Amino acid sequence: MNTLNRAQFEAKQYTTRVLQFGEGNFLRAFVDWQLDILNHQTDLDAGVAIVRPIDTDFPPLLNQQDGLYTTVIRGLNEDNQAVEETRIISSVNQELSVYQNYDEYLALAKDPNIQFIFSNTTEAGIAYNQQDKFTDTPASTFPAKLTCWLHARYLAFSGASDKGLFIIPCELIDYNGDKLKEIINQYIELWDLGSEFSSWVNEANTFCSTLVDRIVTGHPRDELASLEQKLGYHDQFMVTAEYFHLFVIQGPQALAEALKLEGQALNIKIVDDIKPYKERKVAILNGAHTAMVPVAYMSGIDTVGEAMQDQQLSKFVESLLSEEVIPALSLEKDELQAFADAVINRFKNPYIQHQLTSIALNSMTKWQTRLLPQLLTNAERNGKAPKLMSFAFAAQLLFYRGLRDGQSIPLNDDQHWLDLFSEQWQAVDSGQSTAAELVSKVLAKEKSWGQDLNQVPQFAQQVTAYLTAMLTAGTSAALSKELDG
Repeated sequence: MNTLNRAQFEAKQYTTRVLQFGEGNFLRAFVDWQLDILNHQTDLDAGVAIVRPIDTDFPPLLNQQDGLYTTVIRGLNEDNQAVEETRIISSVNQELSVYQNYDEYLALAKDPNIQFIFSNTTEAGIAYNQQDKFTDTPASTFPAKLTCWLHARYLAFSGASDKGLFIIPCELIDYNGDKLKEIINQYIELWDLGSEFSSWVNEANTFCSTLVDRIVTGHPRDELASLEQKLGYHDQFMVTAEYFHLFVIQGPQALAEALKLEGQALNIKIVDDIKPYKERKVAILNGAHTAMVPVAYMSGIDTVGEAMQDQQLSKFVESLLSEEVIPALSLEKDELQAFADAVINRFKNPYIQHQLTSIALNSMTKWQTRLLPQLLTNAERNGKAPKLMSFAFAAQLLFYRGLRDGQSIPLNDDQHWLDLFSEQWQAVDSGQSTAAELVSKVLAKEKSWGQDLNQVPQFAQQVTAYLTAMLTAGTSAALSKELDG
């Protein structure tokens, strides 16, 4: 079986217009996949030079396959049909190691065709290290490496304003473009690179904050042999991902024109502010996860897919989104509902086995950011806490008892939460305290919630009633009574 290569598949080589920091599965199944589609459907003609930002030889460089690899996109489409789409990605021209080929890395700064910089160096990647030196080859952090590259470009083109770039980080931090720009300016000051270079960085370049959304399940190690047999070639860089994708970029209309987005069906949005889209994702996608996990797990279910196959749990999630989450958000209702429908389809994806316990990490902290804002909005508008969120919170408290059917649950959260629940559940189980007292003490944690949640109308009472019902009849029976009632 032949290895994937350009000669065999007559893959076109595109002009290098993208510098990409990061060779991982996510960028290859997200950014490079979208660029490949745009290359085929428009005259974008954007090839990618990937920079490996860490000092490692594993995995091997994509150059072993001439930059080619296969994406396998699987899930439920807009018509609720299961699909599997394979695509040979030819947008990557080369991959180089900044540690082994630093001079070649800086030489790319002289290429007048480069217009875009994308990155995903993990959440810890956009960082500042005062020990970095301009003479390091390379400096330790991604922003420091990029500062050196930008300085080389500034010198190569004598500070020409039209040689600035669209800089588009994909790291999962708030306003990642603003943060990256801030740290680059710190390095400019630390290294005394001059006011003229500083002006060029800040005026000729456009730093775009982003929101990225796609589950990339990575290299299909267990399925590789069967997939290669089906495709007819060997591909050591094959990557799998879900069908859904969303790329929200805070940037100017000029970026949409540069990417040739007009008339394209890709889910790329160029917006003035990513904030409402971030709120939508956190509240609907992440909020649904956080609400679903304890209810489903304490009902005896282990994965997201199994939960969505259960008619009762599926109804719970859909009702919580439509009745309690969407009404509390600021975007247009139709747009929010369309996103919620897509989320439900993603949860039903038969190709992904998403364990509930893996989503359950740090659930109390997640509750504060993902569900509490909508709970408080509902309470303020309606004069009482929403019922389904109250039910989910009760299930969360039961989950932190650490037991399901007599078996221990691995709990992972901030130590102060683990200590509180250990103490309070021991008191309840020994008869020294009550469920109502446990609820009251959890809700009173003002440092965690920003306020005493006992003051939210009907919240403590509803949570206590639901928790008592779960302890008496079980979570599934309590949910059935709530939904039927």
